Amino acid sequence: MPPSDAGLLTVSDVREFFREALSTALEQQRLRVKDHTEHYVVNMLAMFARTEVLFEPGPDGARLKPLALLLAEALETRDDERRFRTLQRLGDVALFVSGFLANGFPRRLVDIDYHIAMGGRAYGALAQTPQRGPRRALATVFAELEDKFQPLVDALNDISESAVTRSQRDVLRLYELWHKTGSRRAHRLLMRLGIQPHSSGAIAH
Repeated sequence: MPPSDAGLLTVSDVREFFREALSTALEQQRLRVKDHTEHYVVNMLAMFARTEVLFEPGPDGARLKPLALLLAEALETRDDERRFRTLQRLGDVALFVSGFLANGFPRRLVDIDYHIAMGGRAYGALAQTPQRGPRRALATVFAELEDKFQPLVDALNDISESAVTRSQRDVLRLYELWHKTGSRRAHRLLMRLGIQPHSSGAIAH
């Protein structure tokens, strides 16, 4: 079952693009995920390629609903279906934003930290929610998404930031990303740039 709303999936060539890109990124990250999990992420990427699906209309124009509001909606509703859908969207949006829109958080790494934590917890809650019928298979998908959220963010970063020239500010942000989240991808990129990151906060060249 695809993420959020199956009726919102885009055409197959977009999914094929993301399938190939994700497969390559996973290989680069030396990250293995189950086929169903990879399929889920590909469908999520294809779905959010349509901005009208990612952003929600509001009085001041389209915007991303804050994750805290999505969490509040999930906690307050007594409707099991609505809670499932809301937690699923929370996890999906957090993963997509962390992977593809992280450059929108310059000097605000707490936001990336926050998105990773919120997304992982949303998927974890879904993994522990009893489901019936076809959704039962999604429990293992959500469990893996929770467990490998940060490495998957690294894989999506590879897709969105391929072959870019980094300024000094970019390098500092890359270091902050590693320091905040423990990103193995950020650590490898720093090493390739001749920078040895240290947990003490120092940067050795």
